[in-house]
Amino acid sequence: MYDKDIRQDEEMKRTLIEKAIEVLPNSYAPYSKFNVAAAALFESGEIYTGVNVESASLGATICAERNAIFHAIAQGERKLLAVAVVGGKNGVYSEHHCVPCGICRQVMRDFADKHDMIVLSAQSPDDYHEYTLDEILPHSFGPEHLG
Repeated sequence: MYDKDIRQDEEMKRTLIEKAIEVLPNSYAPYSKFNVAAAALFESGEIYTGVNVESASLGATICAERNAIFHAIAQGERKLLAVAVVGGKNGVYSEHHCVPCGICRQVMRDFADKHDMIVLSAQSPDDYHEYTLDEILPHSFGPEHLG
């Protein structure tokens, strides 16, 4: 069980970013050439990784963040605490940090507390931007709206 405040845990942030960087070479992006990897921390303390996987049928493509989250959900996880995202064109980081797309942000919202969950948009363990989910998905629609 992970029982620390992720916003204060610099060691865990570094670990998440390193795990995302570690799997980035596994990204499959032959069409966009934009490689992305993610590492997601859940309440259990487990970290799940994912990469983007493109398909010739573009609608069948999956983003790295959803890949990691869906794998975690398949293992019984339900409470998402943090996600680190790395990536860039041809796997090379640019001056812009890679951030989750809108669909990934919405999926995060389904499994996280929007005020406490953090997103680390990183180029290295020492070069990252940190956001709460509420900052990158303001005025969001969540499970509580469905009754």
